[in-house]
Amino acid sequence: MELNKYIEHTLLKQDARKEEIIKLVEEARKYNFLGVCVNPSYVSLAKQYLKDTDVKVVTVVGFPLGQTTCENKVLETIDAIKNGADEIDMVLNSGKLKDNEFDYIVDEISKVKAACQGKNLKVILETDLLNKEEIKKACELCIKGGADFVKTSTGFVKNGVGAKAEDVRLMYETVKDSGLQVKASGGIRDKKAALDMVEAGATRLGTSSGVKIVSE
Repeated sequence: MELNKYIEHTLLKQDARKEEIIKLVEEARKYNFLGVCVNPSYVSLAKQYLKDTDVKVVTVVGFPLGQTTCENKVLETIDAIKNGADEIDMVLNSGKLKDNEFDYIVDEISKVKAACQGKNLKVILETDLLNKEEIKKACELCIKGGADFVKTSTGFVKNGVGAKAEDVRLMYETVKDSGLQVKASGGIRDKKAALDMVEAGATRLGTSSGVKIVSE
């Protein structure tokens, strides 16, 4: 299995510096990762360094809380696409989900998807904050909203676990007939964890440990 083609080599910490982003994209080139995932302010830099490769530039919107307005998420998406983003990872509004404001969530996903201009939209559910019924419901709303992927985590929840194989499997079973795919992210730090996520149904892995995983 070519795990490198599952990996989105990720650096989303708030104090990430230019030299670290350059190192990230150089590693992505060296190991032929599927993509890099960076904060919006570094999209154009990453795109510049990856312009002659097939490595995707992925960025985040509404990150990490998901509590910005729909309008802000749309504007962030438009800006990210303009700067060269190939894919968008949007954080779902967990509060709206728990308040059963399902129409709001579907509307938000559909509007952000429209702003993606044909690019893939992944919706981050933040599974550490949800029970199994809420995870399943969130996946169903992502299908209705026209997302391309459901994603486990931001990796920013205090004391959170991040991706769990059981949650990935539940997400996969919920969306598999719709054509949506699953991205596992958060806490994937070694090859065994990566393989467990793929076995559970993930087709993408968001991790800052990509080099370690493919080197094991």
